[in-house]
Amino acid sequence: MRVLIVEDETKIADLISDVLEAEGFIPERAEDGEKGWYLGSTENYAAAILDIGLPKLDGLSVLRNWRAEGLDMPVILLTAKSNWNEKVEGIDAGADDYLGKPFQMEELVARLRALLRRTASQKSTILEVGTLKLDLRQMRVSVDGRPLKVTPLEYRLLSYLLHNRGAVISQETLAENIYYRDQEPDSNAVEVLVGRLRRKIGGNFIETRRGFGYLIAEDAT
Repeated sequence: MRVLIVEDETKIADLISDVLEAEGFIPERAEDGEKGWYLGSTENYAAAILDIGLPKLDGLSVLRNWRAEGLDMPVILLTAKSNWNEKVEGIDAGADDYLGKPFQMEELVARLRALLRRTASQKSTILEVGTLKLDLRQMRVSVDGRPLKVTPLEYRLLSYLLHNRGAVISQETLAENIYYRDQEPDSNAVEVLVGRLRRKIGGNFIETRRGFGYLIAEDAT
């Protein structure tokens, strides 16, 4: 899943990007408010991590603009200030969570995962359907209790389908959320990836809807 990081402090942005990538996310960055606003408005992200103190356009204004445009992606606000008024203002602007600097990266990842579970109505850190399980914390996949070795790309594909289980996801949407922006997958890359993953997990977990895309049904086996 793609996560937008809007942060002007390079060291912090680098660290967040590295941690999120290690956790199976696809981080994309903006170093100022105007670029962050534009990317959030024109691209599809699972969530955004948004600093309040940004050049060109402050984070609260970016957030208000997103919400005014009808964007409901989860947003975690970052700030260097421990100011209750600012916190209230951020929540009033539409923030889903709030984290003051300095913070532990483990806490940021935990809060991000909690927001994504809430969005997907998933309370557990384990996504499962039938005997298929994906552990978000340990980044492990198993079927019938048997651990499977999957590539990072296969993991991202399975994670996205499980987060959106019951919904048909087009190849274009899958590609947007599992490949990095600088990657240019072949036209049949997602189809090939799905086939490879099916052979590993077995069963009928991933269904094809011809002309529409793929899904993992709520009662898949």
